[in-house]
Amino acid sequence: MRIKPFQALYPDFTKIGSPDVFCETAKEAFPEFRKQGLYREFPQAAFYIYQMEDGHRKHTGLIALNEVSDLRDGKIKKHEHTIHDKERQQMDLFLQWGAMLKPVLLTYPSVQAIEQWLQSYISRSPAFFTTRYQKDGQIHRMWPVTAPEDIALLKNLFAQHIPATYIADGHHRTTTVALLQEQFEGQAHAYDFEHLFCIFIGADELDILDFNRVVDLPDAWQAAALPGKLTELFDIESLDGPRRPARKYEMILYAAGRWYVLRWKQSLLETFPPEQVLLDVSLLNKYVLHDLLGIHDIRTDRRIGYVDGSKGVGGFQQAVEAGNNRIGFMLFPVKLEDMMRIADAGESLPPKSTYFEPRIRTGVMVKGLFCVLVFLCFGVLEVLRF
Repeated sequence: MRIKPFQALYPDFTKIGSPDVFCETAKEAFPEFRKQGLYREFPQAAFYIYQMEDGHRKHTGLIALNEVSDLRDGKIKKHEHTIHDKERQQMDLFLQWGAMLKPVLLTYPSVQAIEQWLQSYISRSPAFFTTRYQKDGQIHRMWPVTAPEDIALLKNLFAQHIPATYIADGHHRTTTVALLQEQFEGQAHAYDFEHLFCIFIGADELDILDFNRVVDLPDAWQAAALPGKLTELFDIESLDGPRRPARKYEMILYAAGRWYVLRWKQSLLETFPPEQVLLDVSLLNKYVLHDLLGIHDIRTDRRIGYVDGSKGVGGFQQAVEAGNNRIGFMLFPVKLEDMMRIADAGESLPPKSTYFEPRIRTGVMVKGLFCVLVFLCFGVLEVLRF
């Protein structure tokens, strides 16, 4: 991968109140934030080591620019289809803001030399800032890397050891930048659409959570009767209470206040060739949502909703109980190696198949289209600087 450092701006910390509120309103208030002159300029181009601590573990990555041409060369791999209307919306927003408010999350099979260097650097250097988010207790830290020899070393490590990356979050942002590059190619302009704004996090530093479904049943159906209609597809067992799926090819059904474990029948799984990457979400979409419930377009049908795994079992249950005749399917997380195999083959996962953590908040890191800006959310007593 061909990465590049950039010069950044950061806010005047004394003017930032709640980091949670600041980030939640960044999308709407970004133009006003810029007008208020909240930002100071970082004095030189740098890479930025970014670490997110969630109470369970620390996730460390590198924020940098990467050449958009790597996308066309197949070095930045997608696993989701993008929607043209969303790309147009993103395009309008980028040009309106003059910035990108969130870096694309790229992952790769972890490289020991890179991970060790990042950890060594932060162990001997104080963080430029430390920020605590009150709502979820996360702590975010950032270290700029400015020494020419360090920048050269990182560029060489990425070029030598990372032949390709996988988009974990930000498919529409990625394709929108590529479209803008094409649109402005050959024209005189001051935009930088040659580089993608990224945070690189090794696969060992990421968590893949479940992405669950809630479905409003047709009026002629009753939620309590659904398990009986699924017996040809699943081996079904009643549960005394909620739990997450324990393995691939197992799902949890919540219907009419009762919990069930569903296991795909082996006879159905054996109808597929052994070399095919077979996902629970793909089977659910075809055999249950499409064939049984008549949901023909999961992208647009309003009867289906999604609950990411960060909401927990309680959030999933609450989403199901918010409907009058609603059921829910809790899925086992897609394995990273399955996602990579599908992306390597140039194929796509169904929508809302993967949910990666950690996730950069909107407005925390921002790339200007004329220059690169860094917006960092601060708790008043949480700021540590050189």
